[in-house]
Amino acid sequence: MPSTLGQTMESPNHTSLDSSVFILMGIPGLEQFHLWLSLPVCLLGTVTVVGNITLLVVIATEPALHKPMYLFLCMLSAIDLAASFSTVPKLLAILWCGAGHLSASACLAQMFFIHAFCMMESTVLLAMAFDRYVAICHPLRYTTVLTDTIIARIGVVAMVRGSILMLPCPFLIQRLSFCQSHVIPHTYCEHMAVVKLACGDTRPNRVYGLTAALLVIGVDLFCIGLSYFLIARAVLRLSSHEARSKALGTCGSHVCVILISYTPALFSFFTHRFGHHVPLHIHILLANVYLLFPPALNPMVYGVKTKEIRERVVRVFQKGQGTGLKASE
Repeated sequence: MPSTLGQTMESPNHTSLDSSVFILMGIPGLEQFHLWLSLPVCLLGTVTVVGNITLLVVIATEPALHKPMYLFLCMLSAIDLAASFSTVPKLLAILWCGAGHLSASACLAQMFFIHAFCMMESTVLLAMAFDRYVAICHPLRYTTVLTDTIIARIGVVAMVRGSILMLPCPFLIQRLSFCQSHVIPHTYCEHMAVVKLACGDTRPNRVYGLTAALLVIGVDLFCIGLSYFLIARAVLRLSSHEARSKALGTCGSHVCVILISYTPALFSFFTHRFGHHVPLHIHILLANVYLLFPPALNPMVYGVKTKEIRERVVRVFQKGQGTGLKASE
């Protein structure tokens, strides 16, 4: 008989184990390179923590940066940190010592938080595009449209939207039976990777997963694209070349972050459903790129491209060096 998450399950490749235990395999076909692959993962995790905490501290301690664009950036950094803590520790444990065992409840929790944080990040990126649209197309209304209250509400909407859209997925998976392998060919509990292990009718899981993804990625990308189309149209109407350059410069970092975030996400999404000929290790690697690179690169992109943040980061480090010199005297 097929077993549910709370019963005993027989695996064709392993001895009988309690089905409340799943095994994350890592990157299939590249097991011999796991130790080497852990080096960039560890580096990206460190950069994510240091970069995003630096960004949060700089923005929090500089009153001049308490503006909508930077407050949205704080939200993005907080989400990136949370998403990183949901994936990197277990990923390193798998790559270092093959510690891929995970209880069913822990697997479902990781699945919920990873996907919910990704949905929250998409909502914040949409809010940042709206911020640039108002700043460039309706500059006189900027302070009245994006008040502190509105920004706080957008933050709440981002959290609620991601949580509510992802909440049904663990419950839909709990109703499934798992009569075959409990080994997940992945580095984390990705929704479709777990669903593919199940026996029986998985159409509700697949349909809901596709619907939720389209509601987030599809709607957000359309709205972001529309915002930048309107921004580009407004910028091209400016008579001053300097004004056009300044307006486009303020959007450059955001466009870079959007490309970094959505390109691997779209590839992973379509590969799960249509890319049957894509090698599994390529898919898993790009799925990890989707989770690891944006949180590490976002603070670097904004730090380099945004003059105000760059100047204040330098000032903070100069203060720190000055304090250290005084203490050593």
